[in-house]
Amino acid sequence: MKIQEIVDALEMFAPLPLQDGFDNAGLQIGLTDAEVTGALLCLDVTEAVLDEAMALGCNLIVSHHPLLFKGCKSITGRNYVERCVMKAIKHDLAIYSAHTNLDNTAEGVNRKMAEKIGLKNLSILSPKEKSLLKLATFVPAAHADKVREALFNAGCGCIGRYDACSYNTEGEGTFRAGAGTHPFCGQAGKRHREPETKIETVLPAHLKGKASKALLAAHPYEEPAFDFYPLENDWQQAGAGMIGELEEPEEALHFLRRVKETFQAGCVKHNEPSGKPVRRVALCGGAGAFLLPNAIAARADAFITGEIRYHDYFGHEGEILMAEIGHYESEQYTKEIFREQLQATFPELSLHVSSIHTNPIKYL
Repeated sequence: MKIQEIVDALEMFAPLPLQDGFDNAGLQIGLTDAEVTGALLCLDVTEAVLDEAMALGCNLIVSHHPLLFKGCKSITGRNYVERCVMKAIKHDLAIYSAHTNLDNTAEGVNRKMAEKIGLKNLSILSPKEKSLLKLATFVPAAHADKVREALFNAGCGCIGRYDACSYNTEGEGTFRAGAGTHPFCGQAGKRHREPETKIETVLPAHLKGKASKALLAAHPYEEPAFDFYPLENDWQQAGAGMIGELEEPEEALHFLRRVKETFQAGCVKHNEPSGKPVRRVALCGGAGAFLLPNAIAARADAFITGEIRYHDYFGHEGEILMAEIGHYESEQYTKEIFREQLQATFPELSLHVSSIHTNPIKYL
């Protein structure tokens, strides 16, 4: 199989448009038409990881953190990023990264964290805003089922745990075909009235192009009428962080010790426990302290993330239990997500989880 097939599968699971504006996810180095000899899954790309990939016979590395996060003005080998670029190109290694797009997808980094500590009834902590569109189109009544199905297959009509959602109104359309046209119904030069169904459905904005192509391919008219409207609704199926509940309340220090063990954290920084048991837990992998106000607003008993700044700890005494477990520790299980997704789609693909511990932070 080709690298492009792997890229397509990863981006179907974690679409690139879900990444934050500062990010640089996607194919970093390599050619998409190259044949895959094997894939190495990792959190960070380092020289040791590149050596590991070559030793295992892998020509594709799939990482969470992008190697090329900022622009390179020269490639001289003066730092590890430049040396990795040089080595990857020299040895025909492709590098693909799924970063904040994997954070923001509902089945990504934060869900995996939540699963590890046993949270149930999960939902996105901070859903994406201004990411939804409504599509309205007008179809001859006899062809409405075909067009609806094409739109659903293109990703339209998903609301929460429901799919194939649409609203349909029966009415009558009028049109007059001009010279040189080949109308599906009616005659050129004559005004025509046709029983039509108005189909309305919702879709993520990044699927607009795909939905348009599906509509045009399934619609019987030469010139279908359709409209896209921006929606103010939050997109509840994508966004930052996650919140859920433990099956039973836990004493705060017991909960923190269990989190420390689960994520193999060198230490867990936390504020003074209030004495309240922990039941409702919010979390975010990586540097997620920006979601602390969301966790408080959602009435979480505890908030777990990879990094919290010193001054963020002030002012929340008795309000919420804050726990900082380390950036690497909070995101280490992204390798499991990659493996699960790629094994399910490509059972014959040679997959390897990196054994290199790339955390640059050590604990004394």
